[in-house]
Amino acid sequence: MSYSVGQVAGFAGVTVRTLHHYDDIGLLVPGGRSHAGHRRYSDDDLDRLQQILFYRELGFPLEEVAALLDDPEADPRAHLRRQHELLTARIEKLRKMAAAVEHAMEAHKMGLNLTPEEKFEVFGGKDPEQYADEAEARWGGTDEYAESQRRTARYTKEDWKRIQAEAADWGERYGALMSADEPPTGEAAMALAEEHRQHICTWFYECSHELHRCLGEMYVSDERFKAFYDAMRPGLAEHLRDAITANAARHTS
Repeated sequence: MSYSVGQVAGFAGVTVRTLHHYDDIGLLVPGGRSHAGHRRYSDDDLDRLQQILFYRELGFPLEEVAALLDDPEADPRAHLRRQHELLTARIEKLRKMAAAVEHAMEAHKMGLNLTPEEKFEVFGGKDPEQYADEAEARWGGTDEYAESQRRTARYTKEDWKRIQAEAADWGERYGALMSADEPPTGEAAMALAEEHRQHICTWFYECSHELHRCLGEMYVSDERFKAFYDAMRPGLAEHLRDAITANAARHTS
């Protein structure tokens, strides 16, 4: 039995364009063609697509996925065992992060009124005040820092919940964009990069495109920021950095 590209896209929750791209680069070449020359996918092709999507969800680049799947010595069962281990570890990490965020959201001003013991639990064993001190040391003399301090000082618990909800929604949409293999220089990614900048402008301080580009670099170079964004989806920090750079270039050129 074989399936059309549209049927496979529907089964897998990917776009037809993604399947065409996988075919073009040799990652998933359909096993047959119709009399009219249209792609037809076999059950073996669907098995391979499942493996591809597992690895993509885990953040593996397409080139590495191809190398893993085309290894003549690879055991298909070993692929499944490895993917199961990686997914299980990721699920546990996300579960702990979700519990910590939920706990913090219930506290006044994102956890600032938690007990000392709770602070260390929620923030992964690190004192959150450490970051406040570092932020002041880095940017304390800037207009942006002063504006951020002025705005956030009057935010209520509901304001912080709204900020968190907006950030979570943006993160889900950015993760979906990456799942669809949208390039960071594409219109969709640049639009979400611009939305990211506008979120900063709305809630914290006026963030120019040049300043946003600098922040993008920091999201990759600073392991704490990188871990924050990569927790939404592996590889998101670098993808976002490139999207911010592309978005800044088109607005400042």
